[in-house]
Amino acid sequence: MRDLSPFDLTLIVLYVAGVTAWGSWLGRRQKDSRDYFLADHAMPWWAVSFSIVATETSVLTFISVPATAYTGDLWMVQLTFGYLLGRITVAAILLPGYFAGELATAYALLERRFGVLTRRFASVIFLVTRTLASSVRLFAIAIPIRLIAGLPYWLAITLTGTFTLIYTYFGGLRAVVYVDVLQMTIYLSGAIAALVVLLQVVPGGWNGIVAAAEPLDKLRVLHFEGGFVDGKWILTGIVGGAFLSMASHGVDHLIVQRMLAAPSLKDARKALITSGVFIIAQFTLFLVVGVGIYAYYEGRLFATPDEIFPRFIMEGLPAGISGLVIAGLLSVAMSSEASAINSLASALTLDLYGPLSGRTDDQPHMLRAGKLFTLVMGVVLIVGGILFQFAQQGTPVVVVALNIASFTYGGLLGGFLLGVLSRRAIQTDALIGMAAAVVLMTLLWAAQQFGVVDKRVDPLWFSLFGSAITLAVGVASARLRRAADPAAR
Repeated sequence: MRDLSPFDLTLIVLYVAGVTAWGSWLGRRQKDSRDYFLADHAMPWWAVSFSIVATETSVLTFISVPATAYTGDLWMVQLTFGYLLGRITVAAILLPGYFAGELATAYALLERRFGVLTRRFASVIFLVTRTLASSVRLFAIAIPIRLIAGLPYWLAITLTGTFTLIYTYFGGLRAVVYVDVLQMTIYLSGAIAALVVLLQVVPGGWNGIVAAAEPLDKLRVLHFEGGFVDGKWILTGIVGGAFLSMASHGVDHLIVQRMLAAPSLKDARKALITSGVFIIAQFTLFLVVGVGIYAYYEGRLFATPDEIFPRFIMEGLPAGISGLVIAGLLSVAMSSEASAINSLASALTLDLYGPLSGRTDDQPHMLRAGKLFTLVMGVVLIVGGILFQFAQQGTPVVVVALNIASFTYGGLLGGFLLGVLSRRAIQTDALIGMAAAVVLMTLLWAAQQFGVVDKRVDPLWFSLFGSAITLAVGVASARLRRAADPAAR
């Protein structure tokens, strides 16, 4: 592979420095913790929408989705329609509850319905889940950077994490959202530029790409065969994907925090549903790039799928375009990490520290605490990312961190649905149901992942199954409690 040109390096350095400075400048007028963590509920819906898309797009998405098309076909497009369906459901069922009063985090809604212990339980699950998942995603950025620029893992992680932490610390959510908008523009421009180059360098352009793909059915989208074990099955994509999206966008504070920053329920709904449309277009673009790279390399085999797109960036793109795409890669990493840092600090400050310290109403103190926890969580993610370099890809600790949301989301979503669908359930029922779902789904995932049992269920179904367990156990607990207590009948 060729080395980065001086122009590429200059472009990347200017981008990272500019984003850090601009993001820090955006936080110059912060008044209190509400402004720091919710941007004073004044973010325009389009910025919230773009921020949602940028936040859920990780380095793994940017690299792995094209690789999925390279090694398979376009089956993931059907999954994005499930994502859109899930967003529409959240907009209809869960969002009204978030805007019925002043809620600081996603889990404050659980406190209103069940009690403070339920809020704290959900928040702790979020903190553990997001810390592990975001640490390994920060580590993931080091993989292509090492391949492209030759930097050691620890240095790539430290540089990316530190620049991200600087503007997140000073800028708060306002900076995170507006920088997300810029970063989404950058990484999509990089992907479009890569596709344009592919159309020029593949003999025959688009017709040449189609000619290379059609014999292997690589342009196929719909898969009507399969079952619960198959991630490509259309019902896995539509139904499983819908429940996964309901969980990630309905109860994960990483995403809900952005919608709470919108001025109104109408704006939050518009932002959420529009983000679903953008995700369909974005996944389609990434997948088509993957098919184009397949035609460019004529089906060449690589050591790992995640090597495919980074190698094309260095071997197939001209100077300048390489820098743009690498800047896009960095923007994906910085966007997802900034969102994670801010949302983790928000949950830690507003769900746990404020209520437990009794200083929730002391806004100057809460702002200082919020900034301190932002610094703490940023350092935790950087250290966590560095530690993951000592565990090889595919080892249990990395696999658990990458997939942890899949077996915890269902319990959280089920808790919210229990509050909506059952009038009799109380805090005890919710805690029992949520805990049962998290434990059972973790055991199922681990048993399948590590070969204790044959794979029976694709992880895309876990949010649905976990929600169903929470509801079933919660409702059963409520009925047993009422049956045992005549006074409650």
